[in-house]
Amino acid sequence: MHARSSTITSDAGRTGGPIVLSDDRPLVSEHDVYLFNEGTHFRLYRHLGAHLAEEDGKRGVHFSVWAPNARYVSVVGNFNGWDDGSHPMQPIGYSGIWRAFIPGLEPGEVYKYHIASEHRGYRVNKMDPFGFQHEVAPNTASVVASLDYEWNDADWMSQRGARQGREKPMSIYEVHLGSWRRKPEEGGRHLTYRELAEELPAYVRDRGFTHIEFLPVMEHPLYRSWGYQTTGYFAPTSRFGSPQDLMYLVDQLHQHGVGVILDWVPSHFPSDEHALGYFDGTHLFEHEDPRLGFHPDWKSLIFNYGRHEVRSFLISSALFWLDKYHADGIRVDAVASMLYLDYSRRAGEWIPNQYGGNENIEAVEFLKRMNMEIYGAYPDVETFAEESTAWPGVSRPVYEGGLGFGFKWDMGWMHDALQYMEREPVYRRFHQNDLTFRAIYMNSENYCLPLSHDEVVHGKGSLIGKMPGDDWQRFANLRLLLAQQWLQPGKKLLFMGADVGQWGEWNHDGSVDWHLLDWSQHRGVQRLLEQLNRIYKEWPALHELDCAPDGFRWLDASNADQSLLSFMRNSRTPGQEVVILLNLTPVPRTSVVLGVPKPGRWCEILNTDAGEFGGSGLGNLGKVASKPVPAHNLPHRIVVTAPPLSAIAFSHEEA
Repeated sequence: MHARSSTITSDAGRTGGPIVLSDDRPLVSEHDVYLFNEGTHFRLYRHLGAHLAEEDGKRGVHFSVWAPNARYVSVVGNFNGWDDGSHPMQPIGYSGIWRAFIPGLEPGEVYKYHIASEHRGYRVNKMDPFGFQHEVAPNTASVVASLDYEWNDADWMSQRGARQGREKPMSIYEVHLGSWRRKPEEGGRHLTYRELAEELPAYVRDRGFTHIEFLPVMEHPLYRSWGYQTTGYFAPTSRFGSPQDLMYLVDQLHQHGVGVILDWVPSHFPSDEHALGYFDGTHLFEHEDPRLGFHPDWKSLIFNYGRHEVRSFLISSALFWLDKYHADGIRVDAVASMLYLDYSRRAGEWIPNQYGGNENIEAVEFLKRMNMEIYGAYPDVETFAEESTAWPGVSRPVYEGGLGFGFKWDMGWMHDALQYMEREPVYRRFHQNDLTFRAIYMNSENYCLPLSHDEVVHGKGSLIGKMPGDDWQRFANLRLLLAQQWLQPGKKLLFMGADVGQWGEWNHDGSVDWHLLDWSQHRGVQRLLEQLNRIYKEWPALHELDCAPDGFRWLDASNADQSLLSFMRNSRTPGQEVVILLNLTPVPRTSVVLGVPKPGRWCEILNTDAGEFGGSGLGNLGKVASKPVPAHNLPHRIVVTAPPLSAIAFSHEEA
């Protein structure tokens, strides 16, 4: 097959030669320009940026950049001594896109765009907004890169839809790549993508997690921003290796049966001069008015979601990570800050919408379109919203008036559960509603229950550090908190470090305190998580109806005096119920009555007070027999012992 060519004519009357890619696509066509300017081109990365190409029979790199308010643009780099006059770019009609072909360049070449603006004599060297790779910080240039990679995860990709979704078990291990594990023998350096691939997939699989979520892997200049100050929306950070190295890590996770969710930040971006801000001497990606375009919390810039080209840019970025890196989900950061025009602003610091309200209508429409495009292309992936308000329908379909996300983080549960568990047990009876309130709204969205990195930084302490009492009670309280998270409706997310009961709060310059596993109490926390993940996956009642009203039923939510809570989880198949009892005090409770739907023996499938987890070993000898006496509006009952600061769960023993 002969490659097609595309002839591009500029408004200056110049005609470029044929520009082709190896897969027979023109780099920039009139149709691409039309869709981009219309805001409906969602694979822009195929056309803009730096691409290995052939022109007039010569191999090299084709560069394209959007800078509509520039009067002059050139490509600069080591190859021309950073001379802004050596390789000028030509405009493509009136599209605002500039192009150039430079023969002889290969992958690894470092470059930027030199932009001379039409406004105020502004001149600057900018990184490539569509660059596939950038230099290792603190250097800021872009790097010519190929995205070629031979994937070996076909089995995972073909079964992905059967492994995740509202009716599937999803327990997510949240990881910051730079601080999961370090090499103390080499000065405490972080692991590379390839080194992580040798350890992380097996660890996550063996703990029983179904998914891993990475804090943003996209390029960012400031390491201590954890990736949330993104500059490279189409490039993984080079701190840990090349694009292919990250692909290898994802590939290995998939081969170990672990899904990959990527944290993604369309809510704001840093104002570093080399990046997107004031790109062509105008506020191209952000709003000009600081009441719309400046974020007071993070001192960063806010995207102009109403601009067609910005919408194409962002949605292309989201789809890029699904297309090229085989991501299984996208978690969108700080959605609440996008939805409200007055977010973190006082009166007079924000501009109402056209109806006089505080809703950011342009951001709402952007999020809807983003989710429609993602699920339209990949119905077997999931999107997650970190949304901390009561905005209605975050995880409802767009055709029902929702934002279209697959799941919403339940920040209310996180706050209430931690607030309750931090109290001394003697006072908990006055605050039982902290744990029961969630049942009022738990079916209003498809929820994911997060105990994330945000809860263990900035002086908040670690999860176990928040727990009251002596060391034994702290571990028991932590086990109880984790069991409460795993046993109630909702998907699960836990940040690294909690899996070993880490005492210190998270330090991005350090590592998880793996040495703690030399102590039995810390190993007990890890074993408990393995057990929680096992029963969560094996018992349909614990995951199948996570997002349905009939998946949960209170047995007794009113025994505040003894700080006991009991409830039942249901599956689609009658007879597979799981009955759960929480004892939220260090006082053992005997002769506790629980209603059950079937006669016979009920097996104790979980006891967080078991000796293998570091508990006292009090329990129910593995199973209890029911009595034909009604309780809790069910026809039978079991009478059990509730160990101190424990969660216990029972399922019916089949004949």
